[in-house]
Amino acid sequence: MTGLLTWTSNGRPWVAKKLNRRRALFVLTKIDEILAWERGVDRERDTRFVELGRYLCEVRSGQYWRLDNLKSFDEFLEKRFPESRRKAYYLMAIHERLPRIPKPELKEVGWTKATEIAKIARREGQNFESAIWLHKARSMPIEEFKREVDLHLTGQETERWEIIYFKLYKSQIPVVEQALETAALMLGTDKSRGYCLEMICADFLAGASLENRDPSAIETSVKQLLSFLPLSDRKRFLAEAKMA
Repeated sequence: MTGLLTWTSNGRPWVAKKLNRRRALFVLTKIDEILAWERGVDRERDTRFVELGRYLCEVRSGQYWRLDNLKSFDEFLEKRFPESRRKAYYLMAIHERLPRIPKPELKEVGWTKATEIAKIARREGQNFESAIWLHKARSMPIEEFKREVDLHLTGQETERWEIIYFKLYKSQIPVVEQALETAALMLGTDKSRGYCLEMICADFLAGASLENRDPSAIETSVKQLLSFLPLSDRKRFLAEAKMA
């Protein structure tokens, strides 16, 4: 078996197939053509992703990467998708998980939304109702659609987030780190640093509002602080406040 059996990166052996060089050359040329087009025309990414995903699946199954004297399909993806191999796997998942959806309808919603639909198709298998999710994909903005998919898959509502940058002097960092660590001890070490920072800010606003005698700001801050408490402690606090 020497020369015919090779070990892949995940430890599984693959047996070399008879290479269809003519078909392999055609498919690899089409992939390079689409990728070159993508770099010049952004909109093409939303119209040719279905074709690209199909060709990538064929490269993997037919071992066409051997035509480029490469050792594995992963090496092929690393060469063609230097920025992110994840996108290539997403496109392949769309092709494999959504075979019953007409290709023009997939192109209409775009590859990002199609990737989300593929997640649901993988979970539900034969029970997957493509018409419902295609309708939602067409009618919802991308971020709203992602939240709808997350809610369906996890049963938990997700919230929009963003990364905020600001500068700290080195002398300020120990104070900030200590405040975040203290908040984490109070709230639980499983809480994110952003969650801890929100509690610190809410506590500060409550104190500042007391000095400024701003009832609405105090109410908002207290509500935020209460939300950090476990449900049982929150009920106990409200009961005691009602009796006071």
